[in-house]
This record gives sequence, C-alpha cells and structure tokens, in this order.
Amino acid sequence: MVKITPNPPKKAENLSAYTRLDSQERREAADRALRIHLSPDTPAKPDTQQGQVFCVVPGLNTESLLTTLSETLASANAMASDLAFDLEGSRRHVALGLQQLIELGTLLVNRALNDIELAEPTR
Repeated sequence: MVKITPNPPKKAENLSAYTRLDSQERREAADRALRIHLSPDTPAKPDTQQGQVFCVVPGLNTESLLTTLSETLASANAMASDLAFDLEGSRRHVALGLQQLIELGTLLVNRALNDIELAEPTR
C-alpha cells in the first residue's frame, strides 16, 4: 500500500534564532504587530472652522498662491468685460467699475510676484 502523506522532516539542531524566544518576547512582538496593523488610524484634525466648505491647501508657497490669484482675477476680468458690453446705462458703469477694481487687484498681484522673483537668490 502506498503512503499518502510524506514523512515529517527530521529535527534540525538550530532552525532559527526565533525558535528560542521566550513567551514574554513573543507576546510583546505580537502586541506590537497587532497595534500597528489593527489599531484605527487617528486622522489628523482638520484645520477648518465649522461650516467651512472650501479651504486652501496648507503648505503652498506664496508664489503659487499669487499665481493662482492672478489667473482667477484674469478670468473675473474677462467675465466682467463680457457682461459690461451686454449692459446699458448705469448697470454698465457698475460692471466697468468692477472690471477696473479687478484690474487694480491684478496689478497688485503682479507686483507682488515680481518682488518675490527679485527676492529669490539666483541659481
């Protein structure tokens, strides 16, 4: 008759350093592994106020913020200009006044961007 299961391996003298761990060391290692893999992640508390829907990503540099602001103001300027030419009378003057305020904001942002470029050391 043929034997279905193979013979068990013969015992080696020194299989591994881990076979000689005492039960306390094994318990500590198991506890560490369980804490790492099974403990719930504590999410970082967001730096937002209650009811705040939108926020600026923390850690962005000033140049990136000003560049994005410049692009946003350029879009607002184009929309205000388009709207102003569809209006008549005092409403048109209000829209053109808004366009002028947007343009003044754009000038300030561009000046700040130029100051940042001048302040950076040359590479």
